[in-house]
Amino acid sequence: MEGQLVWKDEYNIGVDIIDREHKRLFKIINKLFQFTDEKSKSQWACQEGIKFFKEHAVKHFTEEEEYMASVNYERLGIHMHIHSEFRERTLPALEEELEKTGYCTDSVEHFLGVCAGWLIGHTLMEDRAITGKSRSRWIELLQGREQEYVKSVILQLMYDLFHLESYMISDAYGGERFGRGVYYRLIYGADQDEEKYEIFLVFEEKLLINTVGRAMGIKTNKLNTLLMNAARYMARQFAEQVREHLPDMEGYELIGESFLTYDQFRDVFEEEKLQVSLLFDTGEGYFSYCTIARRLSKKISAVPINTDNAMAEVEKYLMEREEYLKKESPMKRKVLVVDDSVTVRQGIRKLLNKDYDVALASSGTAAIRCIILDKPDLVLLDYEMPVCDGQQVLEMIRSEDALSDTPVIFLTGRSDPETVKKLVALKPDGYLIKNLKPAQIKQKIDEYFEKKD
Repeated sequence: MEGQLVWKDEYNIGVDIIDREHKRLFKIINKLFQFTDEKSKSQWACQEGIKFFKEHAVKHFTEEEEYMASVNYERLGIHMHIHSEFRERTLPALEEELEKTGYCTDSVEHFLGVCAGWLIGHTLMEDRAITGKSRSRWIELLQGREQEYVKSVILQLMYDLFHLESYMISDAYGGERFGRGVYYRLIYGADQDEEKYEIFLVFEEKLLINTVGRAMGIKTNKLNTLLMNAARYMARQFAEQVREHLPDMEGYELIGESFLTYDQFRDVFEEEKLQVSLLFDTGEGYFSYCTIARRLSKKISAVPINTDNAMAEVEKYLMEREEYLKKESPMKRKVLVVDDSVTVRQGIRKLLNKDYDVALASSGTAAIRCIILDKPDLVLLDYEMPVCDGQQVLEMIRSEDALSDTPVIFLTGRSDPETVKKLVALKPDGYLIKNLKPAQIKQKIDEYFEKKD
């Protein structure tokens, strides 16, 4: 397996004890990369190396948290939650995979890819935030214990309402589309307080049909006005139950509600910082619960629903939604654009939106979620992403039988022979240089599909 972590100046956060340990973790991962290349190395050596990495990482987390406490770092609780997630969820899951597969090459590479990607991303985004060099991606998220409480409330409500044994897929859901979604927004305000809270509930269409529809005895495989209004009031009660467990929302009352298009919902994740962003699999379909704290999304201009216009607005929403779904399927090809630059994502989206159904992802992790939830016809994948790079994402796609036939074209800002040689060696379905003229990029994507047909 080819792989080496190269230490860069941008990884330095300016705290000796942290920078020194980061460099040491880089060296340990690089040594493990070498183990996978040297066939003479035994499984025992690999096991010991991974054990050493884990022990060192856990020790480093403790030292880093002690430093943050000593300087009264205001986001210590969130940082500890991120460490805990990696230590208590990610690492055990990877170790279980290693044990089950007998430390086969693929599982070792998976372990190293995840650890390397996590370490780089955590260093650049979370650790640099300690000294003010960057802003935490999830800086508004509830602290670990509170978020776990919200999650447990949602799981219990799902069981109480629908007898569904659900489980959480992600506590940092990035707005990826899943199936035919229904996007519902609730706005809460308090007297003489200009600040607002927004709650977003996202239901996969079949979840509403199989739960609310079934509870009402409605025999249909399609959303209608009756089912939607019933779902709306059930969703309001659901949100109220969860809201009661959010201490910051005490004294806030519901002041508005509306249905959104997917584009409106997706724009929230391009612009806003979320306090809660959870994704669940209920067994009957996917469900997401998200909140934005203390501000109103400026980009959403949906018509608010009230007693006088409820029936008309719901009916209008269903008609517009049906038209939207007709336009995007089945003739429109689905293209997923994966890039850490919002400018690149939005630029390509604008370029392709007329002829293709375009989804966006800002990271490798979000890309994998997008592909699993709503498999695209083509992935345009940034090769040089800082957290989990294009090569790692491609390897993860190719390693899963259900995803392995997903076409991937690399996006790159570099056209030098060495970079091109590396790209071609990974055997993608092609590559595109980002600085091509927009018309040329569009033409090459059109030509790809024409050739495929």
